Amino acid sequence: MNAHWQGRREGGGRFALWLIRGIGLHLGRPLARLILYPVTLYFFFRRGAERRATRQFYARLQGRPASAWQVMRQFHCYAATTLDRVFLLVRGTRDFAIEVEGLETLEALHAEGRGVLLLGAHVGSFEALRALAGHFPQGRLRVLLDKAQTPALTEMLEALAPEVGAAVIDASRDPTGIVLALAEATREGALVALLADRARRGEATRTAPFLGAPAPLPTSPWLLAAALGVPVLLCFGLYLGGNRYRLLFEPFADRIEIPRAQRAVALDAALARFAARLEAIARTYPRNWFNFYDFWQATADAAGAGAGGAGTDAGSRGHAGS
Repeated sequence: MNAHWQGRREGGGRFALWLIRGIGLHLGRPLARLILYPVTLYFFFRRGAERRATRQFYARLQGRPASAWQVMRQFHCYAATTLDRVFLLVRGTRDFAIEVEGLETLEALHAEGRGVLLLGAHVGSFEALRALAGHFPQGRLRVLLDKAQTPALTEMLEALAPEVGAAVIDASRDPTGIVLALAEATREGALVALLADRARRGEATRTAPFLGAPAPLPTSPWLLAAALGVPVLLCFGLYLGGNRYRLLFEPFADRIEIPRAQRAVALDAALARFAARLEAIARTYPRNWFNFYDFWQATADAAGAGAGGAGTDAGSRGHAGS
């Protein structure tokens, strides 16, 4: 279970994804959701590593491993949000009841013409950010994602909505190209969204307390935020069941400052704040936790966690955003 998350094979396959997509779009979301039950059972019995990781998460969360029922509900929740990505891309938010909290802060920054960095995590649905489409001009939302991690799913989603694919900045590109693309977007006043809870292979990490144990978190989102010099907000698209989502925007910092002389201290402070908020979200919405790998150990070797338990941020490469 200690395998790095990037080494996990993609679930399903092109045929299965396109089949569910076809059923959903032609026969409707209610029928497509019925198919999620056998899909959940299939993955429960076939994906042992993900099953064990979910039990580990609940053991830290509630002091005891998850029951089989809890694991299946977790898998079903993930499958439901994956299916909903199809409908969000093709039909927008009209089939969904989406609560939005904290939008006034985002709108105020946008009115000032400022770019904004939105930091999220593999919790709930990042695709629910499409709810912003009605509030901001087209092209004002850019998302940093690793297209190579889920090629079949990425291929299907981009075929459904090419304009959304065009708004994605591929995290598998060279780091310099990523930074330049993000800097250009923020200069133009765009909202730039990326996920800040997973480190890519070889990417620098430092540890922060999460559910009672140190967890390795990538430093690059915070170094990137400091380099861009734009306001940082946390964002979470939380699945509430049925067709309901809650989209949260929370101010984190008007600007991230990481002085060279106090780099480690500043990074640890930012990571600790982020981890504390992520833990609060995970405790309140546990079924939205979609890190199906050993979150506490996956990058321990690369991070050098044995050196004082603080990890390392030397030789930073790549950017989180899968």
